[in-house]
Amino acid sequence: MLKPNLNELGKLAKDKHIENKKYFDKLKKKAPKNLDYAMQELHDAEFKRTDCLTCANCCKTTGPLFTSADIERIAKHLRQKSQQFIEMYLRIDEDNDYVLQSVPCTFLDHDNTCFIYDVRPKACREFPHTDRKKFQQITNLTLKNIPICPAVYNIIEEMKKKLPL
Repeated sequence: MLKPNLNELGKLAKDKHIENKKYFDKLKKKAPKNLDYAMQELHDAEFKRTDCLTCANCCKTTGPLFTSADIERIAKHLRQKSQQFIEMYLRIDEDNDYVLQSVPCTFLDHDNTCFIYDVRPKACREFPHTDRKKFQQITNLTLKNIPICPAVYNIIEEMKKKLPL
């Protein structure tokens, strides 16, 4: 069972949004020296408890950016030309990035597994980005991911306890 569950995650994230934004603003001004180490520890501990296959909310509600390398790799895996793959699955968004034409993700199976897991986009491989180096540089992205991913919510709540600012 996911804690928090998806039904309550949106409300919890909304309730904590201002607190989290203030925390992240302080973090950007003066990040603790051990931030990356602490984030890696929090990330690893959370993902020992969290099974993404019980949720897959990220795949159901958002779509990744597809880099040129992603497109080439996935198209090759699907035995398609890159242009065929683009026409079949992608569109260009307002930031001029390639994204999925629709969500939930086309490659998400009924059991929350991914049809292209071994060749999935870099954005999917790195999600939810809570173990990224220089974490303070991606706090805006993290704020967007809190209402999507219960693990991110938990990591940030633990982070505020472990690294009070």
